Amino acid sequence: MNTIKTALLLGALTGLLMFIGGLIGGKHGMTIAFVLAMIMNFGSYWFSDKLVLKMYRAQEVSEAQAPELYRMVRDLAMRGNLPMPRVYIIPGETPNAFATGRNEQHAVVAVTEGLLRILNRDELEGVLSHELTHIKNKDMLIGSIAATLAGAIVMLANMAQWAAMFGGLGNRDSEEGGGGGIVGLIATAILAPIAATIIQMAISRSREYMADEGGAKISGKPYGLAGALEKLSRASQIVPMNANPSTAHMFIVNPLTGRSLMNLFSTHPPIEERIARLRSMRPA
Repeated sequence: MNTIKTALLLGALTGLLMFIGGLIGGKHGMTIAFVLAMIMNFGSYWFSDKLVLKMYRAQEVSEAQAPELYRMVRDLAMRGNLPMPRVYIIPGETPNAFATGRNEQHAVVAVTEGLLRILNRDELEGVLSHELTHIKNKDMLIGSIAATLAGAIVMLANMAQWAAMFGGLGNRDSEEGGGGGIVGLIATAILAPIAATIIQMAISRSREYMADEGGAKISGKPYGLAGALEKLSRASQIVPMNANPSTAHMFIVNPLTGRSLMNLFSTHPPIEERIARLRSMRPA
């Protein structure tokens, strides 16, 4: 169900891009915006692991340095038919985790020191399995596609803003399909980025549900992941994380939880809903 939802949401982003491109600059405007957004997000997709690991001062660990964690990741990866990812530990008391990397062969699983301190074995297995599912589902690639489409829409909206300021784009109805008028351009400039962001965040939330389900299947202990989410949610309120908003979607629980984000613009589904779904699953 969530796979279909993701496909429909990506289709909605594509449709929105085509509509706005035709309204503002026709095929040429749409193509230029899409290519520019693709170039911008290509770097993020290719180098995201290096950038985010450096941002959070994560340190790679070997089996000798963190034997229990390393062996647990290896065993779960084998269970999920995945190559062994690199394992990193992030300094800090806020319990959280994320996975990154452009594909299965260049994957990374990172956990904070705080997470290792407060979770029991079943809960830790649940969290690691959730992150391995993100890798298996190619969520980094899907997120990059969504970001590219959303970025192109924002660029087109900026074009609409400038066009409105300078009196519109003239009569383009005949060849390009543009010419929405000043009112249309202003409305597009305001509403298009909001709509693109809402759809992009909905895709992110859908992928989290899938990672929860897949993680529960890999570990065979949905109650372990449910218990971990409950602990992480409480702890993130008590010990907030100094996280960059651009990376919030990567973490298993939203590190910006304490900042009163509206549900529509949240990168994660409600914790209560995620826990309820997991507890309704049968252990393997």
